[in-house]
Amino acid sequence: MTLPRKRDRAATRAALLAAARARFAASGFDGTSVRDIAADAGVDPTLIFRYFGSKQELFDEAVNATGEPWTEDGDADELPARLLRSAVAHDWPESAGEHPLIALLRSANREESRDRLHEQVCEHYIGNLTGLVDGPDRELRAELLSALLLGISVSRSIVRTSALVEADTETIEPYFEQVADVLLGRSSGDR
Repeated sequence: MTLPRKRDRAATRAALLAAARARFAASGFDGTSVRDIAADAGVDPTLIFRYFGSKQELFDEAVNATGEPWTEDGDADELPARLLRSAVAHDWPESAGEHPLIALLRSANREESRDRLHEQVCEHYIGNLTGLVDGPDRELRAELLSALLLGISVSRSIVRTSALVEADTETIEPYFEQVADVLLGRSSGDR
């Protein structure tokens, strides 16, 4: 008599989360089905509801960005360069190589996704960059720098513009740093 195989809850949950990150990054919320995620993870679709409660709750957890540059120890003045490296060169294997914000952008037709995108961009990018701005219009300048970072990510991942797709971080960084210096109100010698 063969005993049923014991399920490894943590491994199954991790496999579902990895499959969801890859699917949501590639196809967004509406373009991703529970069945597709479960098939990618090699499990029954009902386990998504057991471990996450709903597709929405799975999506919410899948688009949480971990290991982001604002959580790293280091010089605060280096944050813009770390954000650029995150947008350009950071390997996001847990979401098919795409930054977690891309899944939110691909799902922006849903109000929940727009709200989450707003929260992440405003709290993490703009919120952290505002403190670095020296001079007037701090919020505006932090938003402009955040828009540049988001535009680089969109151009590379969604639009796939040829020059940005082909460029590596070392090629982009000097141009980005010049713009960042102007927006932050610092001279290149301040870094």
